[in-house]
Amino acid sequence: MKYALIGCGRIAVNHLKAAINNELEIVGLCDIDLNQIDVLAEKSGIETKDYAKYKDYKVMLEEAKPELVSIATESGPHAEIALYCIEHGVHCIIEKPMAMSIEDADRIIALSESRGVKVSACHQNRFNVAIQELRKALEAGRFGRLSHGSINVRWNRNRGYYDQAPWRGTWAQDGGCLMNQCIHGIDLLRWMMGDEVEEVYGTTRQQFHDYLEAEDVGTAVVKFKNGAVGTIEGTVNVFPRNLEETLYVFGENGTVKIGGTSTNNIDVWDFADASDADASLAGMEEATSNVYGNGHTSLFADMIEAIRDDRRPYVDAVAGRNAIEMILAIYKSQKTGQPVKLPLEEFKSTDMEGTF
Repeated sequence: MKYALIGCGRIAVNHLKAAINNELEIVGLCDIDLNQIDVLAEKSGIETKDYAKYKDYKVMLEEAKPELVSIATESGPHAEIALYCIEHGVHCIIEKPMAMSIEDADRIIALSESRGVKVSACHQNRFNVAIQELRKALEAGRFGRLSHGSINVRWNRNRGYYDQAPWRGTWAQDGGCLMNQCIHGIDLLRWMMGDEVEEVYGTTRQQFHDYLEAEDVGTAVVKFKNGAVGTIEGTVNVFPRNLEETLYVFGENGTVKIGGTSTNNIDVWDFADASDADASLAGMEEATSNVYGNGHTSLFADMIEAIRDDRRPYVDAVAGRNAIEMILAIYKSQKTGQPVKLPLEEFKSTDMEGTF
């Protein structure tokens, strides 16, 4: 299957290595800075002769004719690029967030469905071993009725990180810590707690990063339609380094805590119907080299299979929309000072301009 990459920055190496691991035919790498392409290729262990370089993704689609692309630019243009690719029949893996407005997310879903094009939102942590075990327990009904859950993303991002790229922390191109750093955890919380959300009440602040436009800490309370409640805490203000990304799920017959820096370890695994297999899961740790985890290769493998078998990807565009909706609802709640009912029909990150 012919594959091309659009955007060769910080996260792109994970996409390219996943493509290599899945033996995709790499027909093009695209970035407005051609030097970035060479740097990425060197990190990924591929030679210059093995790929074509492009500054313009539209030209790349026309000349290289990829069947699958991943979009790993800054967040602002994700939707525009995705809609163009879908219009031209190219399947897409879109780096989070899938879009910066609920309207654009809905356009991606509608167009991809009408054109028969597969879209996967790059929420790779759904493939973490710990998360997959939690999901299996949940789908087996081992928790019984859910009580509540929480996600805590307590990371550090300093001035040096934001100085690496001028789009970081801007409302138009990035959003704040909830949209950038915490979206994976928010996706997991919603997915585990039943997906259907009734109401979100949130607040955000800019405490230590006054050189940004957006928030560096955000919290929220979530009411799910199944009666469960959830809490969200996300921040990049933890001194001096990343502390944790921890997901809790509490039910009448089970308690699970998934910890580590990227929801990659099982810290607590207690069920009323405990078995010998459970004993081996408690304390399980999945080694990762960074906070992005190991899920990209599995996400790519699933997307390739979805295209070949003509089925929905495991992490589809609706999942991407759901994560964005949660964050935009928190932003809207901060803006209005009121709880926000879902579904959210209109809101975009730039509606928050001037908040701080």
